[in-house]
Amino acid sequence: MAKSKTTFFCKECGFETSGWMGKCPGCGQWNTLVESTSVTGSSKSSSANSKSDAPAYKAASYNWTDSKGTVRLKDAGKEDYVRFSTGIPALDELFGGGITNGSVTLVGGEPGIGKSTLLLQLADSYKGEGDILYVSGEESPAQIGMRAERLGIRSDRIVICAQTSFEIIAKEMLSIKPGLCIIDSIQTLFSESIQGTPGSVSQAREVTAGLIRIAKSNDMPILLVGHVTKEGSIAGPKTLEHMVDTVLYFEGDNTGSYRILRSVKNRFGRSNELSFFDMQEKGLVSVDSSSALLVMGRPLNAPGSALTSTLEGGRALTVEIQALASDSCYGTPQRMTSGPDRNRVSMLLAVAEQAFKLALNTKDCFINVIGGLRITDPACDLAIIAAVVSSTRRIPVRENTLIIGEVGLSGELRPVSSVRQRIEDAAKVGISSVVLPSSSRSGLEKDKDKLSSVELIFVDNIQEAADVLFS
Repeated sequence: MAKSKTTFFCKECGFETSGWMGKCPGCGQWNTLVESTSVTGSSKSSSANSKSDAPAYKAASYNWTDSKGTVRLKDAGKEDYVRFSTGIPALDELFGGGITNGSVTLVGGEPGIGKSTLLLQLADSYKGEGDILYVSGEESPAQIGMRAERLGIRSDRIVICAQTSFEIIAKEMLSIKPGLCIIDSIQTLFSESIQGTPGSVSQAREVTAGLIRIAKSNDMPILLVGHVTKEGSIAGPKTLEHMVDTVLYFEGDNTGSYRILRSVKNRFGRSNELSFFDMQEKGLVSVDSSSALLVMGRPLNAPGSALTSTLEGGRALTVEIQALASDSCYGTPQRMTSGPDRNRVSMLLAVAEQAFKLALNTKDCFINVIGGLRITDPACDLAIIAAVVSSTRRIPVRENTLIIGEVGLSGELRPVSSVRQRIEDAAKVGISSVVLPSSSRSGLEKDKDKLSSVELIFVDNIQEAADVLFS
């Protein structure tokens, strides 16, 4: 007789255990274990049958990574991957040139940010052969039709399947053999052979595994929409992101008209690429002048504003960093960031306090990157300190100046990568001078003629940089 078995999965790393624990032994995170119930048989035969009924085994009877034997790397053959254009150049860049046959992509973002809109536009402009199967577990065909009419989409290739059962969807996929399949969303799907509600850890993991087997076995590209948690990560176990080939995230919020789409992971191209879109009445439209977009409308001669450059994938972006330092009314001063890493900013504030005696221990500090962009590039360190000093002393930073440089704990400036690329990008938006580490001088000697339109100012530490920026 079958009986219920309760297990616990870690939402971050997928670690499985028979009992709940406060801290996950796999990744060390706290309060990430969630309950999942499965049905097990009383005998070996019933257990084997239960296992074979799971979507991960039911979708195909073999593993797509099986090979005839172990081979040396030099003897390993190359697979001929076929790419199809999405019809949207900005999306093609994120995918590394187009959607690859048999690939599985996970798209995440805040509610209402434009995930379904973008994928419906992609289905209309997709250059691959065959029909496009749009599986919706959240909207009826009539609702999708209303959105398509608003966006001006009237393609005869789009087939709508409003189902949430994995078994029914798998039959439709194998029957229609679409050139592209869109699942909106993965958290709404469930399998009858797996215990748990739709969106639970066990359901999401098993259904995703089944879809991956269908994609790999039939060279069918699949796009999955994933809900996000309040922290901004895709809901469910972190293993979903490890299982798929590509992960795309919408950054920022849905209150403005501009959207930022980042490729967090890409097995068929470069990761951390960015594309910018403008939400208009007819849907999302790609924006080419991304740097001008991020610095457009910035205040002139305003304290607390500084320009810097960050590398995102293979491109440099000129961004504006704003800082506000105000007297604190709390016992412990607040440190809030939107864009940079909070721990990194706390370290930079300590370096600035040591060098300039700004009395930051009595002030709340707020750091913001305009446009909702998340930055991790250490080349933005000097600009963050400059913005904080500017806000504290109420003195504007030198006009039309780009500030780049990694800051060490003693206040020294370290070299940064791709300096020439950063400067060339900044020159396109009207930057006239650049403050950068002296250690980057040798790498720019051969490019003096190309960078003659921009004044290069080399400094060794944050004190020298302050003398230049606030003189």
